[in-house]
Order: sequence, then C-alpha cells, then structure tokens
Amino acid sequence: ARAGTRMARTGRRGDEPPGIPLVGPMGSGASATNVVGGNRMPVAESARELAARGFATEVVDTSGSVANLPAWRLRLACLARLLRTLWAMARKARRHRIVLVVMAPYSALVLRTCAWAVCAVLRRPLALQFSGSGLPATYAGYRAPARWLAERTWMRCARVYVETRSSRRAFRGRANFRWIPNTRDVRAAPRRDGPEIPRELVFVSRLEMDKGLAEALEACRSLPDDCRLGVYGPPVSDTDMSLFARHPRAEWRGVLEPEEVAGVLRGAALLLFPSYCRREGYPGVVLEAFQCGAPVVAARWGGVPELVRHEENGLLVAPRSAAAVERAIMRLRRDPGLYRRLRAGAARRTLPQRTLVRPDGDGPARPDPGGGVRTAD
Repeated sequence: ARAGTRMARTGRRGDEPPGIPLVGPMGSGASATNVVGGNRMPVAESARELAARGFATEVVDTSGSVANLPAWRLRLACLARLLRTLWAMARKARRHRIVLVVMAPYSALVLRTCAWAVCAVLRRPLALQFSGSGLPATYAGYRAPARWLAERTWMRCARVYVETRSSRRAFRGRANFRWIPNTRDVRAAPRRDGPEIPRELVFVSRLEMDKGLAEALEACRSLPDDCRLGVYGPPVSDTDMSLFARHPRAEWRGVLEPEEVAGVLRGAALLLFPSYCRREGYPGVVLEAFQCGAPVVAARWGGVPELVRHEENGLLVAPRSAAAVERAIMRLRRDPGLYRRLRAGAARRTLPQRTLVRPDGDGPARPDPGGGVRTAD
C-alpha cells in the first residue's frame, strides 16, 4: 500500500460508521481505564480520539504478562502472542480500510515487519505510531541485515508517526514520516496563587527506578523541614520500596485515578521528573503539570527538553544526579523571583496538538494516513 495513493475496497455497508483496527497494548479491566504511562497511554489517547470523531475502533490488544517464565517458555509465549495478534489484525483489516499499529521503538522488529506483510497482502495501508523518543537510536543500532529488512518493509509504511521533533529530524528525508506528539487535555481549573517558594513537591509516575525515583528521594532527604515530597504511582517489579522507610521528607501516597491527577498537580508547588528512561518522549505528567500551572524540575533526557524550557517553565538538570535535583530545588527556594517566573511560564506554555484525523473536504472526517504534524525540519 503506497502512502496517499488509494484506499482499498472494504466491503463495508454504506450506513456503517467508518472503522479502523488499532493494534497495541491496552490491558484489560482496571489497567485499560486507569492507564499510568508507558506504551499504553498513546494507545489509549489514539483510541479516545478516534472514538470521539465517530470511528468504530476495533482494538487488537497486544498486552500480556510473560514475567518469571523460563527462557524457552518465554519464546513460545511471545511467538503465540505474535501469531494471535497477526491473525486478529488480519481478520479486522479485511473489514476496514487502514490499520494503525502503536508500539515502542525498541519492540521486536519481527512484529512491525509481519504487520507490514499482512497489510501488503490485504492491500491495506499501514500506519505505525512509535511512542517515546528512541526510534533513531534503535534504527542506528540495527545491523546490516536488520536495516536492509526495515528499509524494504515497515520503513515504507503509508505513514510512520514519531512522538518527538528530534525523532522527526533524524528521519527528515523520509516523506512518509510525521511528527504526532503525545498530548493531554486535563481541563484543569484555574490555579490559585501559589506559594512564594516551593514547599509541596510531587513525583507522579510508575515507580520504575529509571524514572528517577531514587534520585528524587535522595534529593529531598536534606531539604528544609517545611518541604514535603508526595510520591504517587504504582510500584513495579524493580521498585525498591525500602527507599521510603524512615525518609524524613517523602511518603508514598498510593496510585491516582486519572481524574485525580489534575487536582494533585494544581496543589503542587513543583513537579520532580528526573527520568532517564530510555523510551522517554513527551511525558504525559509534564504536559498535565503545565496545564495546571506547576513548573517542573526534570532531567535533560530524551524528548523532555522539547517541553521543559530551562529557566522559562522549569529547570533541566543532569540525569542520574540527586545532587543536581537538590541544587535546582534549593535554587528556587532562594530565588522567589525565578520561581514566580517559572510558574507563569508553565501556565503560559502552549502545548503541542495532535490529530490522527483530518476533514475530507466538506464531508465527514476520515482516518488520515497522512495525518500528524508537518514540520519544516
């Protein structure tokens, strides 16, 4: 299927709503509705946008637990999941006119290659949406055979959506690549006048160690007595909960429901986000913090510097450095004028907008294999 050349016949009745198979990790039950970061968030955002615009989205869920399995059983489980995903995608693609697959940049090369092959056989355009900022590094790390295969398969998809501007610049010569940023709309209530210096700090994320949890906790250990750090988010397998034991300034306050995040951020003086996670793109909690008027102290990592402008709406620090986080907090406490300027900058921050759908002339909207944001770079 070539980008923008034609749409295949679908056999869909004229009175049916337009549909699109959406392939990606959604989870089930609580995990499908209480999405906390990771690759599930772009899938959830895309599903909501398409549903809001009248598309009958059919989700092919690729999530599942394969933890603590022996190596041979892990390979079998992954193979079985791949085959189930491709079969479900093929069945749904036959009824619709375009397929959208959402995945992390470092996910298996075989999935995106097989998805391309299925869509090529069915003559359906395929759009790949990559979360995070790691696609350029992943592609650069391919050996010659993997790069040869990528160039002849999934790199030729109708559209390849990337989350950050830096990822788009890395593939600037490719006409089928588009920038489609992660975004949020929390519809936050107007923020009350904040304190003159930051006292109530928050860390909102899954409690993965590469999200900078240890650095945030260590940075707050020797802060003045009136500082408190509230940590929100679900523990994961590598979370060291002993870090909270007898901590003088921090406490874990549990997991937030999605509708509770804005209230916590509105009441916070400062968001700490010292993440050095390899997949970091446009973190949703940073976008939400700006909508709630909360400045951010974040690591200079991944796509974060595209959102957090140093000394405009936050402070950027060196990754993996608790001392750098502590210095940034103390700098804001010693300079109320700078802190006020960052608060005002956070409230003014214009967030990136995204769309997977465009109007079709004067008629109804339709799925757009050429959607996203076109940029000069």
